[in-house]
Amino acid sequence: MLLQQSGFGIAVTGSGSCTPQVTLDNNGLSQMVETSDEWIVARTGIRYRRLADDRTSLCDLAVTAARRAIEMARLAPADIDLIVLATSSPDDLFGSAGQIQYQLGATKAVAFDLTAACSGFVFGLVTASQFIRTGVYQNVLLIGADILSRWVNWSDRGTCILFGDGAGAVVLQAAETDSLLGFEIRSDGTQNASLNLAYKAESKALIEGVTIGQGGFHPITMNGQEIYRFAVKKVPEVIEKAVFRANISVAEIDWLLLHQANQRILDAVAQRLNIPAQKVISNLANYGNTSAASIPIALDEAVREGKIKRGDTIAAAGFGAGLSWGCAIFQWGASK
Repeated sequence: MLLQQSGFGIAVTGSGSCTPQVTLDNNGLSQMVETSDEWIVARTGIRYRRLADDRTSLCDLAVTAARRAIEMARLAPADIDLIVLATSSPDDLFGSAGQIQYQLGATKAVAFDLTAACSGFVFGLVTASQFIRTGVYQNVLLIGADILSRWVNWSDRGTCILFGDGAGAVVLQAAETDSLLGFEIRSDGTQNASLNLAYKAESKALIEGVTIGQGGFHPITMNGQEIYRFAVKKVPEVIEKAVFRANISVAEIDWLLLHQANQRILDAVAQRLNIPAQKVISNLANYGNTSAASIPIALDEAVREGKIKRGDTIAAAGFGAGLSWGCAIFQWGASK
């Protein structure tokens, strides 16, 4: 959609990230399943992934990333009006955003979880912007965080090589000028079975005539070929639609920032859009697929390295389970 003018713009004023200390490289994985560093790199581009140990919570990672983003934005936690946590792996199935609000000391912030898997950060960016657009909130903290190592089948070579853990965050603030130029988000539930983390129930009789289902979530399952075909077809399309709604051309994009799922997908999308490789941000070799955290982690690294500069135009696109996909076009660090 094209954002309607209401007198309030959005500025992206701060970023932060946090990844666990534990690193598992491809050679380590080869001790667990039949694979090799060469096999994994050739098919995914991934060399390392960071994994949360049994003492590290999602909130631990999210709070650290959030503090760094708030500090960059030159705010205090008490200045935050709203916290949106994009995650598919909360510490609490009822939601973890409230715990993050408490640990941050963001005493006046409303907090809630948003689940859209690997598209979560882009969906969260669009959602958070509406609260600023309508004048309801001034300062919004958006966090993308996942610990998918909790839900990986570590004997399944097709999925265990892909995923890592981490958190990334940005601060969005009300502004006179608008740095969120346009977006497009999509869903297609007919392809849900291609990538899911499903609940599996077992029958439990309570009393005669009353039976319920109780169980747990089974590990991640994925049809890799279907997800690849979906991504290389749908992601360029949604980027082009977001670019059109932003009233710019693809050539005006300074940085293509895709969900860090697979280097082959990143390369294919860039080629279809005729975006040169030097404009593509990629750090999945070091972190793997961190789901909702992947875009903000890569964004934060590029900002802190001085690669992304104030006023640069970024096309951020997420895609994944649901199936869901979307793109937001925004400028980094526009003046408040």
